[in-house]
This record gives sequence, C-alpha cells and structure tokens, in this order.
Amino acid sequence: QMQLVESGGGLVQAGGSLRLSCAASGILLGGYAVGWFRRHPGKEREFVAAINWSGRNTNYADSVKGRFTISRGNAGNTVYLQMDSLKPEDTAVYYCAATYNTGYDYWGQGTQVTVSS
Repeated sequence: QMQLVESGGGLVQAGGSLRLSCAASGILLGGYAVGWFRRHPGKEREFVAAINWSGRNTNYADSVKGRFTISRGNAGNTVYLQMDSLKPEDTAVYYCAATYNTGYDYWGQGTQVTVSS
C-alpha cells in the first residue's frame, strides 16, 4: 500500500515562493503519474499540475501555468511542486495523488498553503 506525505506548506507573502514535496513510501513511485490538487476554503478540490511516470510530460491548470513547476526527484520517490509568484488566491490545502493507470488511487493528507496580501 502506497502512502503519500506532503510537506513544505506554510505562510508566505504575495510574490513569494514555496516548494511542496510529496514523498511516497510502501511502493516505488517510479511507475506512477503524480498530480497536485488543491482545495480552497468552501470549494471543491481542483487540479493544479501533473507529471507522468518518466517526468517528460507535465501539464498545468491555466491559473498556475508559468508560476508553478512540477518535477520528480532524482531518487524517484519524491515529486515536487515549486510555486513562485504566489498570489492570495493560491491559498488552499494542497494534496498530491498518484495513479498507475486510470484514476488517482493514492492521496496524501494535504498541506496548508497561505498567501498573505
């Protein structure tokens, strides 16, 4: 059973940066695509970014394109979300999730990101 743990959230001023980490245990993450999602207070969870198993293909929500970068760590069992030029509307709980084929089967518990204006 895979377990995912997010870290790196916190409080930052608008225009600042944070790097979130998603660390996997239990199963090697290498064969899985990984996505980042977020949930704003009182709203549905939304897609932020995803990376395929090889790291060669990525995609982003329009709202974060050009500001956020998803990448895989060299050791293979961590995925990062570099968040630059943060805005107050990026305030949310951020989750990572992993999928082997169809559907995200494994989810982390989330990490809070708060961007002050």
